[in-house]
Amino acid sequence: MASPRISAVAELFKPITWFPPMWAFACGVVASGMSAQGRWLVVALGVLLAGPLVCATSQAANDWYDREVDAINEPERPIPSGRIPGRWGLYIAIVWTMVSLGVAACLGTWVLCAAAVGLFLAWIYSAPPLRLKRNGWWGNSACALCYEGLAWVTGTAVMLGGAMPHWHSLVLALLYSAGAHGIMTLNDFKSVEGDRRMGIDSLPVLLGVERAGFFACVSMAVPQVIVIMCLLAWGRPYHAIAVVCLLAAQLVLMGRLVERPRELAPWYNGTGITLYVAGMLVSAFALHGLAATGAA
Repeated sequence: MASPRISAVAELFKPITWFPPMWAFACGVVASGMSAQGRWLVVALGVLLAGPLVCATSQAANDWYDREVDAINEPERPIPSGRIPGRWGLYIAIVWTMVSLGVAACLGTWVLCAAAVGLFLAWIYSAPPLRLKRNGWWGNSACALCYEGLAWVTGTAVMLGGAMPHWHSLVLALLYSAGAHGIMTLNDFKSVEGDRRMGIDSLPVLLGVERAGFFACVSMAVPQVIVIMCLLAWGRPYHAIAVVCLLAAQLVLMGRLVERPRELAPWYNGTGITLYVAGMLVSAFALHGLAATGAA
């Protein structure tokens, strides 16, 4: 059986999708309150784990189990186009899972646990019999948790030498994961036809395009409101004000998004989501300050 070219494997791993978990990992590093000085190798391994390993594994597994849907929606992708022949897509996903677990084990118990949960969710998201992506509520929740919360927790755990992160960090990681559910919904608009034909109940299929767009906006905004309340309660008013400003700008953009969510989802991904992840970093610096004062 012919083997795939390196360029096709790189395309299968979708490097552009690595940014969210790598950013969330960086936020976790900041939130730990620890200095990265002298720990650059550990941080680099953590970034490698979050993006090129765990996230890339999820992309490979998803493309393998989505090959029939992709043949309808995006036939130029590596597997349906034949550039990754036979069962190579599956083999690559399995090998990359093992490599990811090996690297995670080198970074401590909590990092290994977070990576194992993330990889488990990545597989059950795509693979039968569970195939969580068949339902937009469950599938998007699994994706959001992997991309934001677990990556954040991993970043903090790496800086703490593999120990359990403080509860402040766990709360913010969970809230930003909840908000990322809406981001995952925006990504489903591009494949509505194929999802309908293949029986995949994404939220745009279940709710309709307009209602799904409105729900995506609400699910992104509400967790940020709670983040603001938490920051105020934890004595971080300036960080809370910064997140308020970022959320206000998002709400303006959301007003346009809900009018034509299917057409404007890519535009919002480049504008509103940038503001969303900026708020994540602001919140991480708030926790860094708490740790410096001994409150976290």
